[in-house]
Amino acid sequence: MARHRINNTDEQPLHPVEPDRHWRQLRQGDRVSVRLGPGFETGGLVDAVTADHSVVWVDLDGGRGRTLLHCSDDVEIRQHES
Repeated sequence: MARHRINNTDEQPLHPVEPDRHWRQLRQGDRVSVRLGPGFETGGLVDAVTADHSVVWVDLDGGRGRTLLHCSDDVEIRQHES
């Protein structure tokens, strides 16, 4: 049993998040540019998008793997121009 118990967790407010407008335009198969932090930007392909567009799975270029991005992660993701 845990030594420190957090009581009244059901009373903690939830902060809903809304994805930016450009996140709502992303579709599976889109080529995107992902800026994960200052000085680190890479490309990739959108693999999946949740129905509310708050979560996007991206297969990163260069064999960097598949990553889950949430709209509250302070990540910039932009669709490449066709």
